[in-house]
Amino acid sequence: MSSPAYDFIVIGAGSAGCVLANRLSARSSNNVLLVEAGDDYAPGGEPPEVLDSFAATAHSNPRFSWPGLTAAFGPRPGNAPDDRPRRRYTQGRVIGGTSSINGMVAVRGLPSDYDDWAARGAAGWNWDGVLPFFRRLENDQNFHGPLHGNDGPVPLRRIASGWPPFVEGLFVAAASLGYKNLHDQNGAFGDGYFPIAISNVDNHRVSSAIAYLTRAVRERTNLTILAGTRAERLLFDGTRITGVRVRRRNEAIDISARETIVSMGALQSPAFLMRNGIGPAKELQALGIGVVADRAGVGKHLMEHPGVNFGCYLKPEARLARDVRRQMFAGLRWSSKLEGCPAGDMYIIPSNKAAWHGIGHRLGLLMMWVNRSYSTGEVRLTSPDPAARPDIDFNMCSDWRDLERMLIGVRMMIKLQSHPAVRRTCTQIFPVSYSDRARKYAVYSKANEIRMALGGRLMDLHEPLRRFLVDKLIADGPTIEDLADEATMKAWIADTVLGHWHATSTCRMGAPDDPGAVTDPAGRVYGVASLRICDASIMPAVPCANTNIPTIMVGEKIAGAILDGHH
Repeated sequence: MSSPAYDFIVIGAGSAGCVLANRLSARSSNNVLLVEAGDDYAPGGEPPEVLDSFAATAHSNPRFSWPGLTAAFGPRPGNAPDDRPRRRYTQGRVIGGTSSINGMVAVRGLPSDYDDWAARGAAGWNWDGVLPFFRRLENDQNFHGPLHGNDGPVPLRRIASGWPPFVEGLFVAAASLGYKNLHDQNGAFGDGYFPIAISNVDNHRVSSAIAYLTRAVRERTNLTILAGTRAERLLFDGTRITGVRVRRRNEAIDISARETIVSMGALQSPAFLMRNGIGPAKELQALGIGVVADRAGVGKHLMEHPGVNFGCYLKPEARLARDVRRQMFAGLRWSSKLEGCPAGDMYIIPSNKAAWHGIGHRLGLLMMWVNRSYSTGEVRLTSPDPAARPDIDFNMCSDWRDLERMLIGVRMMIKLQSHPAVRRTCTQIFPVSYSDRARKYAVYSKANEIRMALGGRLMDLHEPLRRFLVDKLIADGPTIEDLADEATMKAWIADTVLGHWHATSTCRMGAPDDPGAVTDPAGRVYGVASLRICDASIMPAVPCANTNIPTIMVGEKIAGAILDGHH
Protein backbone atom coordinates (compact mmCIF):
# COMPACT_ATOMS: atom_id res chain seq x y z
CA MET A 1 0.00 0.00 0.00
CA SER A 2 1.36 3.43 -0.93
CA SER A 3 1.92 6.04 1.76
CA PRO A 4 -0.74 8.75 2.13
CA ALA A 5 -0.03 12.04 0.39
CA TYR A 6 -0.36 13.95 3.67
CA ASP A 7 -0.18 13.30 7.36
CA PHE A 8 -3.04 15.73 8.02
CA ILE A 9 -5.72 17.29 5.86
CA VAL A 10 -7.51 20.23 7.51
CA ILE A 11 -10.81 21.02 5.80
CA GLY A 12 -11.66 24.68 6.37
CA ALA A 13 -9.27 27.60 6.95
CA GLY A 14 -11.40 29.37 9.57
CA SER A 15 -10.73 30.43 13.14
CA ALA A 16 -9.58 26.95 14.19
CA GLY A 17 -8.35 25.60 10.86
CA CYS A 18 -5.63 28.23 10.50
CA VAL A 19 -4.42 27.38 14.00
CA LEU A 20 -4.18 23.68 13.13
CA ALA A 21 -2.31 24.37 9.90
CA ASN A 22 0.25 26.46 11.78
CA ARG A 23 0.76 24.26 14.83
CA LEU A 24 0.78 20.90 13.02
CA SER A 25 3.19 22.07 10.32
CA ALA A 26 5.51 23.55 12.96
CA ARG A 27 6.67 19.96 13.39
CA SER A 28 8.76 19.43 10.26
CA SER A 29 7.95 15.72 10.05
CA ASN A 30 4.25 16.49 9.50
CA ASN A 31 3.06 17.05 5.93
CA VAL A 32 -0.09 19.22 6.18
CA LEU A 33 -2.74 20.24 3.63
CA LEU A 34 -5.16 23.10 4.38
CA VAL A 35 -8.27 23.20 2.17
CA GLU A 36 -10.39 26.36 1.90
CA ALA A 37 -13.50 26.85 -0.24
CA GLY A 38 -13.07 30.63 -0.42
CA ASP A 39 -10.30 32.88 -1.64
CA ASP A 40 -6.84 33.08 -0.14
CA TYR A 41 -5.01 36.37 0.38
CA ALA A 42 -1.31 36.36 1.07
CA PRO A 43 0.03 38.59 3.86
CA GLY A 44 -0.06 42.18 2.67
CA GLY A 45 -2.61 41.38 -0.02
CA GLU A 46 -5.76 41.32 2.11
CA PRO A 47 -8.69 43.32 0.70
CA PRO A 48 -9.33 46.66 2.44
CA GLU A 49 -12.80 45.46 3.45
CA VAL A 50 -11.27 42.58 5.43
CA LEU A 51 -8.72 44.83 7.13
CA ASP A 52 -11.29 47.51 7.99
CA SER A 53 -11.84 48.11 11.71
CA PHE A 54 -15.54 48.58 10.93
CA ALA A 55 -16.60 44.96 10.63
CA ALA A 56 -19.77 45.48 8.60
CA THR A 57 -17.74 46.39 5.52
CA ALA A 58 -16.57 42.79 5.10
CA HIS A 59 -19.57 41.25 6.84
CA SER A 60 -22.01 42.85 4.39
CA ASN A 61 -20.00 41.97 1.29
CA PRO A 62 -21.29 38.71 -0.26
CA ARG A 63 -17.90 37.86 -1.79
CA PHE A 64 -16.56 36.87 1.64
CA SER A 65 -19.40 34.65 2.89
CA TRP A 66 -21.31 31.49 1.98
CA PRO A 67 -24.02 32.37 -0.57
CA GLY A 68 -27.66 31.78 0.21
CA LEU A 69 -27.18 30.66 3.80
CA THR A 70 -30.34 31.41 5.80
CA ALA A 71 -31.75 30.43 9.17
CA ALA A 72 -34.91 30.47 11.24
CA PHE A 73 -34.26 32.21 14.54
CA GLY A 74 -37.40 32.36 16.65
CA PRO A 75 -39.07 29.54 18.57
CA ARG A 76 -40.42 26.65 16.53
CA PRO A 77 -44.24 26.65 16.48
CA GLY A 78 -46.03 23.75 18.10
CA ASN A 79 -48.78 22.30 15.91
CA ALA A 80 -49.13 25.41 13.74
CA PRO A 81 -47.55 25.70 10.28
CA ASP A 82 -43.93 26.83 10.44
CA ASP A 83 -44.10 30.22 8.74
CA ARG A 84 -41.04 31.70 10.45
CA PRO A 85 -38.98 33.82 8.03
CA ARG A 86 -35.61 32.48 6.97
CA ARG A 87 -33.12 35.32 7.28
CA ARG A 88 -29.55 35.59 6.02
CA TYR A 89 -26.96 34.05 8.32
CA THR A 90 -23.42 35.15 7.54
CA GLN A 91 -20.57 32.66 7.75
CA GLY A 92 -17.14 33.46 6.35
CA ARG A 93 -16.09 31.78 3.10
CA VAL A 94 -12.60 33.19 2.79
CA ILE A 95 -9.19 32.52 4.28
CA GLY A 96 -9.63 33.05 8.02
CA GLY A 97 -13.32 32.11 7.81
CA THR A 98 -15.64 34.16 9.98
CA SER A 99 -12.65 35.67 11.79
CA SER A 100 -12.13 37.65 8.55
CA ILE A 101 -15.58 39.25 8.66
CA ASN A 102 -16.58 39.37 12.34
CA GLY A 103 -16.57 42.21 14.87
CA MET A 104 -13.03 41.38 16.09
CA VAL A 105 -14.26 41.09 19.70
CA ALA A 106 -11.60 39.06 21.53
CA VAL A 107 -13.11 37.70 24.74
CA ARG A 108 -12.85 34.33 26.45
CA GLY A 109 -16.06 33.90 28.41
CA LEU A 110 -16.24 32.93 32.06
CA PRO A 111 -14.51 30.17 34.05
CA SER A 112 -17.96 28.72 34.77
CA ASP A 113 -18.46 28.11 31.02
CA TYR A 114 -15.56 25.71 30.83
CA ASP A 115 -16.18 24.04 34.16
CA ASP A 116 -19.64 23.32 32.75
CA TRP A 117 -18.07 21.83 29.60
CA ALA A 118 -16.09 19.41 31.74
CA ALA A 119 -19.19 18.53 33.75
CA ARG A 120 -20.94 17.68 30.45
CA GLY A 121 -18.28 15.09 29.63
CA ALA A 122 -15.51 17.13 27.97
CA ALA A 123 -12.76 15.92 30.29
CA GLY A 124 -9.84 18.31 30.49
CA TRP A 125 -11.80 21.29 29.18
CA ASN A 126 -12.46 22.94 32.55
CA TRP A 127 -11.15 26.45 33.21
CA ASP A 128 -7.77 25.25 34.44
CA GLY A 129 -7.54 23.02 31.37
CA VAL A 130 -8.27 25.72 28.80
CA LEU A 131 -6.50 28.71 30.37
CA PRO A 132 -3.02 27.69 29.12
CA PHE A 133 -4.36 27.62 25.57
CA PHE A 134 -6.01 31.04 25.89
CA ARG A 135 -2.66 32.33 27.09
CA ARG A 136 -0.85 30.56 24.25
CA LEU A 137 -2.90 32.26 21.54
CA GLU A 138 -2.83 35.84 22.81
CA ASN A 139 -0.51 38.79 22.92
CA ASP A 140 -2.36 41.02 25.36
CA GLN A 141 -1.07 44.56 24.94
CA ASN A 142 -2.72 45.94 28.08
CA PHE A 143 -2.50 43.29 30.81
CA HIS A 144 0.11 40.86 32.12
CA GLY A 145 0.19 38.21 34.81
CA PRO A 146 -0.94 34.61 35.22
CA LEU A 147 -4.29 35.14 33.45
CA HIS A 148 -2.81 36.66 30.30
CA GLY A 149 -0.50 35.72 27.46
CA ASN A 150 1.92 38.21 25.97
CA ASP A 151 3.76 36.38 23.21
CA GLY A 152 1.02 34.60 21.22
CA PRO A 153 0.08 35.29 17.58
CA VAL A 154 -3.25 37.07 18.28
CA PRO A 155 -2.86 40.66 19.51
CA LEU A 156 -5.49 41.89 21.97
CA ARG A 157 -6.00 45.54 22.81
CA ARG A 158 -8.64 47.79 24.34
CA ILE A 159 -9.75 51.36 23.75
CA ALA A 160 -10.08 52.37 27.38
CA SER A 161 -11.01 56.03 26.99
CA GLY A 162 -12.23 58.59 24.49
CA TRP A 163 -15.43 56.71 23.77
CA PRO A 164 -18.01 58.40 21.50
CA PRO A 165 -20.84 60.28 23.25
CA PHE A 166 -23.50 57.59 22.77
CA VAL A 167 -21.22 54.88 24.19
CA GLU A 168 -20.05 57.12 27.01
CA GLY A 169 -23.63 58.04 27.83
CA LEU A 170 -24.69 54.42 28.07
CA PHE A 171 -22.03 53.63 30.65
CA VAL A 172 -22.82 56.75 32.62
CA ALA A 173 -26.31 55.25 32.78
CA ALA A 174 -24.87 51.85 33.78
CA ALA A 175 -22.79 53.47 36.53
CA SER A 176 -25.91 55.16 37.85
CA LEU A 177 -27.33 51.64 38.40
CA GLY A 178 -24.30 50.65 40.46
CA TYR A 179 -22.13 48.93 37.84
CA LYS A 180 -18.39 49.63 37.94
CA ASN A 181 -15.68 49.60 35.30
CA LEU A 182 -13.95 46.20 35.51
CA HIS A 183 -11.25 47.32 33.01
CA ASP A 184 -10.31 43.73 32.09
CA GLN A 185 -13.17 41.61 30.79
CA ASN A 186 -10.88 38.60 30.32
CA GLY A 187 -9.52 38.68 33.86
CA ALA A 188 -12.29 40.13 36.05
CA PHE A 189 -15.35 37.91 36.02
CA GLY A 190 -17.95 39.81 38.02
CA ASP A 191 -20.77 42.06 36.84
CA GLY A 192 -19.82 45.41 35.40
CA TYR A 193 -18.80 47.25 32.25
CA PHE A 194 -15.42 47.29 30.50
CA PRO A 195 -13.59 48.27 27.36
CA ILE A 196 -13.90 45.26 25.08
CA ALA A 197 -10.76 43.47 23.95
CA ILE A 198 -10.37 43.37 20.17
CA SER A 199 -8.07 41.46 17.82
CA ASN A 200 -7.01 44.56 15.97
CA VAL A 201 -3.69 46.37 15.56
CA ASP A 202 -3.00 49.75 13.94
CA ASN A 203 -6.73 49.95 13.20
CA HIS A 204 -6.55 46.79 11.09
CA ARG A 205 -8.20 43.42 11.69
CA VAL A 206 -6.06 40.51 12.79
CA SER A 207 -7.96 37.43 11.64
CA SER A 208 -6.93 33.87 12.39
CA ALA A 209 -5.34 33.78 8.93
CA ILE A 210 -3.37 36.97 9.51
CA ALA A 211 -2.23 35.76 12.93
CA TYR A 212 -1.37 32.14 12.10
CA LEU A 213 -0.66 32.00 8.34
CA THR A 214 2.18 34.49 8.27
CA ARG A 215 4.78 34.70 5.51
CA ALA A 216 7.14 32.53 7.51
CA VAL A 217 4.47 29.87 8.09
CA ARG A 218 3.47 29.87 4.42
CA GLU A 219 7.09 29.32 3.41
CA ARG A 220 7.20 25.97 5.21
CA THR A 221 7.76 23.24 2.64
CA ASN A 222 5.55 20.85 4.62
CA LEU A 223 2.43 23.09 4.44
CA THR A 224 0.21 23.31 1.35
CA ILE A 225 -2.78 25.67 1.11
CA LEU A 226 -5.46 24.92 -1.49
CA ALA A 227 -7.93 27.82 -1.75
CA GLY A 228 -10.94 27.91 -4.04
CA THR A 229 -11.28 24.21 -3.28
CA ARG A 230 -14.41 22.60 -1.88
CA ALA A 231 -14.42 19.31 0.03
CA GLU A 232 -17.08 17.04 -1.48
CA ARG A 233 -16.79 13.74 0.32
CA LEU A 234 -14.67 11.72 2.70
CA LEU A 235 -12.80 8.68 1.44
CA PHE A 236 -13.41 5.48 3.39
CA ASP A 237 -11.79 2.15 3.98
CA GLY A 238 -14.62 0.53 5.94
CA THR A 239 -15.08 2.88 8.89
CA ARG A 240 -11.61 4.41 8.58
CA ILE A 241 -11.20 7.76 6.83
CA THR A 242 -8.36 7.68 4.32
CA GLY A 243 -8.68 11.18 2.90
CA VAL A 244 -11.03 13.49 1.06
CA ARG A 245 -12.34 14.16 -2.41
CA VAL A 246 -12.19 17.84 -3.30
CA ARG A 247 -13.39 19.85 -6.26
CA ARG A 248 -11.01 22.47 -7.63
CA ARG A 249 -11.72 24.35 -10.86
CA ASN A 250 -14.41 21.77 -11.74
CA GLU A 251 -11.95 18.90 -11.30
CA ALA A 252 -12.54 16.22 -8.69
CA ILE A 253 -9.34 15.17 -6.89
CA ASP A 254 -8.93 12.38 -4.32
CA ILE A 255 -6.30 13.18 -1.68
CA SER A 256 -5.15 10.66 0.91
CA ALA A 257 -4.09 11.42 4.47
CA ARG A 258 -3.20 9.66 7.67
CA GLU A 259 -5.74 11.82 9.50
CA THR A 260 -8.49 14.16 8.31
CA ILE A 261 -9.72 17.09 10.42
CA VAL A 262 -13.05 18.76 9.62
CA SER A 263 -12.92 22.43 10.58
CA MET A 264 -15.83 23.89 8.64
CA GLY A 265 -17.77 25.54 11.47
CA ALA A 266 -20.86 24.71 13.48
CA LEU A 267 -23.16 24.85 10.44
CA GLN A 268 -21.10 23.27 7.66
CA SER A 269 -19.27 20.57 9.67
CA PRO A 270 -22.40 18.63 10.70
CA ALA A 271 -23.84 18.94 7.19
CA PHE A 272 -20.61 17.56 5.72
CA LEU A 273 -20.56 14.64 8.16
CA MET A 274 -24.18 13.76 7.45
CA ARG A 275 -23.64 13.80 3.69
CA ASN A 276 -20.88 11.28 4.34
CA GLY A 277 -23.06 8.91 6.34
CA ILE A 278 -22.10 10.06 9.84
CA GLY A 279 -25.17 11.21 11.75
CA PRO A 280 -28.70 10.21 12.81
CA ALA A 281 -29.36 6.97 10.93
CA LYS A 282 -33.08 7.46 10.26
CA GLU A 283 -32.60 10.95 8.87
CA LEU A 284 -29.77 9.82 6.61
CA GLN A 285 -31.69 6.82 5.34
CA ALA A 286 -34.67 9.05 4.51
CA LEU A 287 -32.38 10.95 2.13
CA GLY A 288 -30.91 7.79 0.63
CA ILE A 289 -27.55 8.22 2.37
CA GLY A 290 -25.79 5.04 3.47
CA VAL A 291 -25.05 5.00 7.19
CA VAL A 292 -21.40 4.63 8.20
CA ALA A 293 -21.78 5.68 11.84
CA ASP A 294 -25.11 6.24 13.59
CA ARG A 295 -24.35 9.33 15.70
CA ALA A 296 -27.62 10.87 16.87
CA GLY A 297 -25.99 14.14 17.98
CA VAL A 298 -24.67 15.27 14.59
CA GLY A 299 -26.49 18.48 13.69
CA LYS A 300 -28.38 18.60 16.99
CA HIS A 301 -27.90 20.84 20.03
CA LEU A 302 -27.34 23.96 17.88
CA MET A 303 -26.79 26.93 20.18
CA GLU A 304 -26.43 30.70 19.80
CA HIS A 305 -26.84 33.92 21.77
CA PRO A 306 -30.45 35.13 21.29
CA GLY A 307 -30.81 38.88 21.27
CA VAL A 308 -32.77 41.95 20.21
CA ASN A 309 -31.72 45.51 19.50
CA PHE A 310 -32.78 49.08 20.10
CA GLY A 311 -31.75 51.68 17.56
CA CYS A 312 -31.29 55.41 17.88
CA TYR A 313 -30.94 58.29 15.48
CA LEU A 314 -27.76 60.01 16.60
CA LYS A 315 -27.41 63.74 16.77
CA PRO A 316 -24.66 64.99 14.42
CA GLU A 317 -22.27 65.74 17.28
CA ALA A 318 -22.68 62.18 18.63
CA ARG A 319 -21.76 60.43 15.39
CA LEU A 320 -18.39 58.94 14.62
CA ALA A 321 -15.97 61.19 12.86
CA ARG A 322 -15.52 60.11 9.25
CA ASP A 323 -11.94 58.98 9.91
CA VAL A 324 -12.95 56.77 12.89
CA ARG A 325 -13.76 53.26 11.76
CA ARG A 326 -14.13 51.38 15.06
CA GLN A 327 -17.75 51.50 16.27
CA MET A 328 -17.80 49.18 19.32
CA PHE A 329 -15.78 50.17 22.37
CA ALA A 330 -17.25 48.76 25.58
CA GLY A 331 -19.78 46.27 26.95
CA LEU A 332 -21.85 45.53 30.03
CA ARG A 333 -22.08 42.05 31.55
CA TRP A 334 -24.56 41.43 34.33
CA SER A 335 -26.45 38.63 36.04
CA SER A 336 -30.15 37.97 35.56
CA LYS A 337 -30.29 36.17 38.92
CA LEU A 338 -32.89 33.88 37.44
CA GLU A 339 -32.90 30.67 39.44
CA GLY A 340 -30.59 28.06 37.99
CA CYS A 341 -28.78 30.47 35.66
CA PRO A 342 -25.09 31.30 36.15
CA ALA A 343 -23.69 34.70 36.99
CA GLY A 344 -22.74 36.91 34.05
CA ASP A 345 -25.50 35.47 31.87
CA MET A 346 -26.60 38.79 30.29
CA TYR A 347 -24.81 41.17 27.91
CA ILE A 348 -25.28 44.58 26.32
CA ILE A 349 -22.96 46.28 23.87
CA PRO A 350 -23.61 49.64 22.17
CA SER A 351 -22.50 50.39 18.65
CA ASN A 352 -21.94 53.97 17.53
CA LYS A 353 -22.65 52.99 13.93
CA ALA A 354 -25.30 50.54 12.74
CA ALA A 355 -24.25 49.77 9.17
CA TRP A 356 -21.62 50.54 6.56
CA HIS A 357 -23.72 53.03 4.57
CA GLY A 358 -24.86 56.65 4.96
CA ILE A 359 -27.97 55.89 6.99
CA GLY A 360 -26.07 53.41 9.14
CA HIS A 361 -23.55 56.16 9.97
CA ARG A 362 -26.40 58.14 11.54
CA LEU A 363 -27.76 55.25 13.61
CA GLY A 364 -26.55 53.80 16.89
CA LEU A 365 -27.46 50.39 18.23
CA LEU A 366 -28.03 49.02 21.69
CA MET A 367 -27.50 45.27 21.29
CA MET A 368 -28.63 42.93 24.05
CA TRP A 369 -28.30 39.16 24.19
CA VAL A 370 -28.61 36.29 26.62
CA ASN A 371 -24.98 35.49 27.26
CA ARG A 372 -25.57 31.91 28.44
CA SER A 373 -28.53 30.40 26.63
CA TYR A 374 -30.30 27.04 26.94
CA SER A 375 -32.49 26.78 23.84
CA THR A 376 -31.23 24.38 21.19
CA GLY A 377 -32.00 23.96 17.52
CA GLU A 378 -30.57 21.84 14.74
CA VAL A 379 -28.92 21.70 11.34
CA ARG A 380 -30.73 19.37 8.94
CA LEU A 381 -29.81 18.17 5.48
CA THR A 382 -32.16 19.06 2.66
CA SER A 383 -30.36 16.92 0.11
CA PRO A 384 -27.30 14.67 -0.19
CA ASP A 385 -26.00 17.07 -2.86
CA PRO A 386 -22.79 18.75 -1.58
CA ALA A 387 -23.95 22.05 -3.09
CA ALA A 388 -27.32 22.04 -1.30
CA ARG A 389 -27.71 24.44 1.62
CA PRO A 390 -28.61 22.90 4.98
CA ASP A 391 -31.76 23.88 6.84
CA ILE A 392 -30.69 25.85 9.93
CA ASP A 393 -33.17 26.21 12.78
CA PHE A 394 -31.93 27.96 15.92
CA ASN A 395 -35.28 27.62 17.73
CA MET A 396 -34.34 30.54 19.98
CA CYS A 397 -36.29 31.29 23.15
CA SER A 398 -37.87 27.84 23.10
CA ASP A 399 -36.46 27.29 26.60
CA TRP A 400 -38.46 29.33 29.11
CA ARG A 401 -35.29 30.51 30.84
CA ASP A 402 -34.13 32.24 27.68
CA LEU A 403 -37.45 33.97 27.07
CA GLU A 404 -37.67 35.11 30.68
CA ARG A 405 -34.17 36.57 30.50
CA MET A 406 -34.91 38.26 27.19
CA LEU A 407 -37.69 40.11 29.02
CA ILE A 408 -35.21 41.03 31.74
CA GLY A 409 -32.77 42.27 29.10
CA VAL A 410 -35.33 44.40 27.26
CA ARG A 411 -36.35 46.00 30.55
CA MET A 412 -32.67 46.78 31.19
CA MET A 413 -32.39 48.45 27.77
CA ILE A 414 -35.52 50.50 28.47
CA LYS A 415 -34.00 51.62 31.75
CA LEU A 416 -30.65 52.55 30.21
CA GLN A 417 -32.06 54.40 27.21
CA SER A 418 -34.20 56.59 29.44
CA HIS A 419 -31.14 58.06 31.21
CA PRO A 420 -30.42 61.72 30.30
CA ALA A 421 -26.82 60.89 29.37
CA VAL A 422 -28.13 58.63 26.60
CA ARG A 423 -31.09 60.78 25.60
CA ARG A 424 -28.98 63.85 24.92
CA THR A 425 -27.06 61.99 22.20
CA CYS A 426 -30.15 60.90 20.22
CA THR A 427 -33.26 62.39 18.65
CA GLN A 428 -35.19 59.12 18.38
CA ILE A 429 -34.85 55.71 20.11
CA PHE A 430 -36.83 52.70 18.90
CA PRO A 431 -37.02 48.89 18.96
CA VAL A 432 -35.42 47.51 15.79
CA SER A 433 -37.42 45.12 13.65
CA TYR A 434 -35.19 44.86 10.54
CA SER A 435 -37.65 44.71 7.68
CA ASP A 436 -36.82 42.68 4.59
CA ARG A 437 -36.25 45.95 2.74
CA ALA A 438 -33.71 47.10 5.32
CA ARG A 439 -31.86 43.80 4.97
CA LYS A 440 -31.78 44.23 1.21
CA TYR A 441 -30.23 47.68 1.54
CA ALA A 442 -27.67 46.36 4.03
CA VAL A 443 -25.94 44.30 1.32
CA TYR A 444 -22.70 45.94 0.26
CA SER A 445 -23.03 47.40 -3.25
CA LYS A 446 -22.38 50.66 -5.09
CA ALA A 447 -26.08 51.13 -5.76
CA ASN A 448 -26.93 50.78 -2.07
CA GLU A 449 -24.09 53.15 -1.19
CA ILE A 450 -25.63 55.86 -3.39
CA ARG A 451 -29.18 55.25 -2.15
CA MET A 452 -28.20 55.28 1.51
CA ALA A 453 -25.99 58.36 1.16
CA LEU A 454 -28.89 60.29 -0.35
CA GLY A 455 -31.34 58.91 2.21
CA GLY A 456 -29.09 59.88 5.10
CA ARG A 457 -28.76 63.48 3.93
CA LEU A 458 -32.52 63.76 3.46
CA MET A 459 -33.14 62.35 6.95
CA ASP A 460 -30.93 65.04 8.47
CA LEU A 461 -32.76 67.77 6.58
CA HIS A 462 -36.36 66.66 7.05
CA GLU A 463 -37.52 65.27 10.42
CA PRO A 464 -40.90 63.92 9.19
CA LEU A 465 -39.12 62.04 6.39
CA ARG A 466 -36.60 60.70 8.88
CA ARG A 467 -39.33 59.38 11.17
CA PHE A 468 -41.14 57.89 8.17
CA LEU A 469 -38.02 56.05 6.95
CA VAL A 470 -37.14 54.80 10.42
CA ASP A 471 -40.68 53.56 10.99
CA LYS A 472 -40.93 51.85 7.59
CA LEU A 473 -37.43 50.44 7.19
CA ILE A 474 -36.06 49.78 10.65
CA ALA A 475 -38.70 50.01 13.36
CA ASP A 476 -41.92 48.80 11.77
CA GLY A 477 -43.09 47.25 15.06
CA PRO A 478 -44.00 48.41 18.55
CA THR A 479 -42.64 51.54 20.19
CA ILE A 480 -40.65 51.49 23.42
CA GLU A 481 -43.83 52.66 25.19
CA ASP A 482 -45.73 49.69 23.70
CA LEU A 483 -43.21 47.31 25.26
CA ALA A 484 -44.54 48.16 28.71
CA ASP A 485 -47.16 45.51 27.92
CA GLU A 486 -45.53 42.10 28.53
CA ALA A 487 -47.58 40.33 25.85
CA THR A 488 -46.44 42.91 23.29
CA MET A 489 -42.85 42.52 24.43
CA LYS A 490 -43.00 38.72 24.12
CA ALA A 491 -44.50 38.93 20.63
CA TRP A 492 -41.83 41.42 19.53
CA ILE A 493 -39.06 39.19 20.88
CA ALA A 494 -40.44 36.11 19.11
CA ASP A 495 -40.68 38.03 15.82
CA THR A 496 -37.32 39.81 15.93
CA VAL A 497 -34.95 37.64 17.99
CA LEU A 498 -31.73 37.02 16.12
CA GLY A 499 -28.31 35.50 16.61
CA HIS A 500 -24.88 37.06 16.62
CA TRP A 501 -22.92 34.64 14.39
CA HIS A 502 -21.96 32.61 17.47
CA ALA A 503 -23.26 29.20 16.35
CA THR A 504 -21.89 26.25 18.34
CA SER A 505 -22.37 22.71 19.61
CA THR A 506 -23.70 20.74 16.62
CA CYS A 507 -20.99 18.04 16.96
CA ARG A 508 -20.42 18.40 20.66
CA MET A 509 -17.74 16.68 22.71
CA GLY A 510 -18.79 14.22 25.38
CA ALA A 511 -18.14 10.96 27.15
CA PRO A 512 -18.20 7.66 25.19
CA ASP A 513 -21.47 6.59 26.85
CA ASP A 514 -23.24 9.87 25.96
CA PRO A 515 -25.53 9.04 23.00
CA GLY A 516 -25.63 12.70 21.93
CA ALA A 517 -21.87 13.16 21.89
CA VAL A 518 -20.13 13.20 18.50
CA THR A 519 -16.46 13.49 19.48
CA ASP A 520 -14.24 12.65 22.40
CA PRO A 521 -12.33 15.42 24.22
CA ALA A 522 -9.54 15.19 21.62
CA GLY A 523 -11.98 15.88 18.77
CA ARG A 524 -11.97 12.28 17.49
CA VAL A 525 -15.32 11.29 15.98
CA TYR A 526 -16.95 8.32 17.66
CA GLY A 527 -17.58 5.38 15.35
CA VAL A 528 -14.98 6.19 12.68
CA ALA A 529 -11.20 6.17 12.69
CA SER A 530 -8.73 8.84 11.55
CA LEU A 531 -11.33 11.63 11.63
CA ARG A 532 -11.51 14.61 13.96
CA ILE A 533 -13.56 17.77 14.21
CA CYS A 534 -12.00 21.02 15.39
CA ASP A 535 -14.21 24.09 15.41
CA ALA A 536 -17.05 25.66 17.41
CA SER A 537 -19.28 22.67 16.66
CA ILE A 538 -17.53 20.55 19.32
CA MET A 539 -18.23 23.02 22.15
CA PRO A 540 -20.60 21.32 24.62
CA ALA A 541 -22.45 24.64 25.08
CA VAL A 542 -22.15 28.20 23.86
CA PRO A 543 -19.87 30.19 26.20
CA CYS A 544 -20.55 33.64 27.66
CA ALA A 545 -18.49 35.19 24.88
CA ASN A 546 -18.25 36.08 21.24
CA THR A 547 -17.02 32.77 19.95
CA ASN A 548 -13.96 33.65 17.84
CA ILE A 549 -11.35 33.56 20.61
CA PRO A 550 -12.86 30.43 22.21
CA THR A 551 -12.75 28.77 18.78
CA ILE A 552 -9.11 29.70 18.31
CA MET A 553 -8.51 28.24 21.78
CA VAL A 554 -10.21 25.03 20.61
CA GLY A 555 -7.79 24.94 17.68
CA GLU A 556 -4.82 25.36 20.01
CA LYS A 557 -5.99 22.67 22.43
CA ILE A 558 -6.87 20.10 19.74
CA ALA A 559 -3.55 20.78 18.00
CA GLY A 560 -1.83 20.14 21.31
CA ALA A 561 -3.71 16.86 21.74
CA ILE A 562 -2.75 15.73 18.24
CA LEU A 563 0.92 16.59 18.68
CA ASP A 564 1.03 14.92 22.07
CA GLY A 565 -0.32 11.77 20.43
CA HIS A 566 2.21 11.79 17.60
CA HIS A 567 5.54 12.03 19.40
